[in-house]
Formats: sequence, structure tokens, C-alpha cells
Amino acid sequence: MEGYFLTDCGKVRTINEDAGGIFYNEAKQLLAVVADGMGGHQAGEIASELAVVTVKELWEQTKLITEKETAIDWLQQAIQQTNEIVHQHSLTEERLAGMGTTIVLTICTDTFIAVGHIGDSRCYLWNDETLLMQITSDHSLVNELVKTGQISALDAEEHPRKNVLTKAIGTEATIHPDIKTFEWQRDDYVLLSSDGLTNKITDEELATALANMNNLETTVQQLVNLANERGGEDNITLAIVRNEEGEKT
Repeated sequence: MEGYFLTDCGKVRTINEDAGGIFYNEAKQLLAVVADGMGGHQAGEIASELAVVTVKELWEQTKLITEKETAIDWLQQAIQQTNEIVHQHSLTEERLAGMGTTIVLTICTDTFIAVGHIGDSRCYLWNDETLLMQITSDHSLVNELVKTGQISALDAEEHPRKNVLTKAIGTEATIHPDIKTFEWQRDDYVLLSSDGLTNKITDEELATALANMNNLETTVQQLVNLANERGGEDNITLAIVRNEEGEKT
């Protein structure tokens, strides 16, 4: 399993409220994480970093996962525990009140991936057969409006409340994440990103980048550079994982 993570402050903001990383459990299985914090006075930065540190510590203590049900249970418990920790921390100081963060995390085994998320940070799966598939659905106001037919997907791109979330880690005492599993094969890719990337780069461009990739680090840096060239108003974060161990059909 090969993975690469990069976060960039962008060209406008002075604080990077994104966080994430690629981590390994006791069995050397890979977990990729991206979190995009929110809240004033650096509270978003604290929320995202606290969420990632919590998940990292839990994963590093985890033994080999071979069953999808085990992966789903782990994600459910990890996200719930992370939410409790961030929420409790938000109550300790006035400056942290209301802080929260998105999170998307992916367990990568040889034969399947398990994805859990809260918010609008995304996970995509790429392979030769389906090309690029977004496998998370944004927990956002505009996505709810699109799903109920009140606005079009095109309208959503320019909607003035595009950044309003319907779910976030830490803003409420309990949370209900979306968790899914997918089969994957050798040479398939998983891409996780904050909206600082996906607001600037189309799915078609992401698919082309993955299809033509020779080097993970180079491709990740090129995508970040492109988002910055198009304004870089937000923090930009992404992780890419390549399955080098599954079977090739």
C-alpha cells in the first residue's frame, strides 16, 4: 500500500485549519484521514488537529482488520469517540465554543476499503472500469437542496451558502456518520480531499490526474498547485492511496 498526504495553507488565508495524514496500525494497514476545521480565533485549527490526533492514536492501537463488519464498527466507534472529545473540548473555553471539523477517513485493506465521513470533505475511488467515483455525499445545505430538487448541481457551485454544513464533528454531543465499504483491486486509487481542492478542480480533472499518475507525490503537488493558481482562497488538503497489494483482474 502506497500513500501520500499534503496540506497547504493556500494563497489567501494565514492559518491552515485543515489537518490529516496517513497512519498505520499494528498490522501495518493504512488509514488515510482529512479534516477541515471551522470556528473563529483558530478554533477550527484546534478542532481538526484534535480530531486527527484522536483517530491516529486509536488506529495505531488497532490490530489486523480482515472483515468489512469489523472495519465498519471501528469507524463508527472512532468517529463517535472523536466527536465526543472535540465537543467536550469546545466547552472548556469561550473562544472554542461552536468549533467543529469535517472528517473523512478510509481504512485500506488488500481487498476492500471502508470509508466514514462527516461534513463535506470527500473520498473518491478511481479504477480502470468506473474511472472516478465520488463515494461520499456532502453533509451540506446545498447538497440537500440538490437532492430534493430545489436547485441544480450547477446552481450549487455558485450558491451563496455553499459552505454551510448540516453535520460536523464536535458541534453536537452525538453524531451519525455515513460509513460504506467498497471492493478494490491492485492499481486502484483512493483520493481524500478538503473542499479547498474540490471547489477548484473538477472531477474530470481529478480523473485525468489519477489516470496519468506516475508518482503520488508529484501528482498531489500538481493538484495543490493548480488549486492555488485558480485563487487558493481556502486551505487545500488531499491524500492519495494506491493499492499495490490487491489482485489485478
